[in-house]
Amino acid sequence: MDAMERLPVLSFLWPSLLWLLTLVVLLAAGYVWLDARRRRTAIAYPALKTIGLVPKSGAGWRRHVPPVLALLALTSLVVAIARPQAVLVLPSRIETVILVIDLSGSMRAQDIKPSRIRAAQQAAKVLVNAQPARVSTGVVAMAGTAALAQAPSRRKDEVTMAIDRLQPQGGTALGNGLLIALTALLPQLNNDAARMLSDDEDAIPVRKPKSAAGAASAGAASAPEAAQPGSYAAGAIVLFSDGESNAGPAAMQAAKLAAENGVRIYTVGIGTTDGVVLKVDGLSSRVKLDEQALKQVADATNGEYFRLEDASKLSRVYEALHAKLAMGKRDQIEVTAFFAAFGALLATIAGMLSLWWFGRVL
Repeated sequence: MDAMERLPVLSFLWPSLLWLLTLVVLLAAGYVWLDARRRRTAIAYPALKTIGLVPKSGAGWRRHVPPVLALLALTSLVVAIARPQAVLVLPSRIETVILVIDLSGSMRAQDIKPSRIRAAQQAAKVLVNAQPARVSTGVVAMAGTAALAQAPSRRKDEVTMAIDRLQPQGGTALGNGLLIALTALLPQLNNDAARMLSDDEDAIPVRKPKSAAGAASAGAASAPEAAQPGSYAAGAIVLFSDGESNAGPAAMQAAKLAAENGVRIYTVGIGTTDGVVLKVDGLSSRVKLDEQALKQVADATNGEYFRLEDASKLSRVYEALHAKLAMGKRDQIEVTAFFAAFGALLATIAGMLSLWWFGRVL
């Protein structure tokens, strides 16, 4: 589970100042006591109503409204003093989405009609057409190797045409596809991706987590820092695949590189876990949806896994995935200004109502 999702909905930077709320309770108790005393006085000395020393019975509930609003205003201002923070889902700032589409032989399987590859293409096109005009979309074709089939573009017709041109091929290299998508999203990763593709992992710099960077020595401080997984807000990768891979670097190696640069990878599993027997070139084999691999990639990058096992559920998968891309990620935001403004508004309303009804400010 994302650590942000475990945070309380409302927390405080200065929680020790919440003791001031006891003053609000004392004031409320004082008001109740004073009101009861006025009632007893009104009963004992009815003549005092004529000179305004006790409330008139005609005031009714209205005489309680301004004090109650004032107490609520004071409560809101005290909460503001404690500097509250709320965990909110903010609108996405995504500018680029890279779609990686699996074209391996197993994607010819027809456990999803008309086939896995056609279902993936249909889902990808629906997602492209739903993106805001400001978002650029790119397409990576992945089989035994991977290539950029469409550079990121805001022209949806170009992107959907590129998706339609894709045809099944041989082999599956999930790692290759994710690395090509990463370089399309972040060109500065070209060298790291090239080293991974050439199996020269020792040449890839080891990045230190940001949390450990502050405690690192001066000599180690020069090493590249790793971003927090999911922290890159300007782009994301969406992988459509059945999860099986038999070529190129491991998908988790590419996922690790994506996580170190804050890029989220959303994975869409195409197929059924029971699989189907597929005949290719006279050979038969059972091809299944490998959910575990796709879940691991998504979890490592703070993304999310979706499953498409029935073409009729395409809209449901699309809606969930589009919501993730459209709303971005949860973040903790200080909302002190909201509580301060709300308290000031309540205090103003309380004063105006008291002045209007009784000719005085509280």
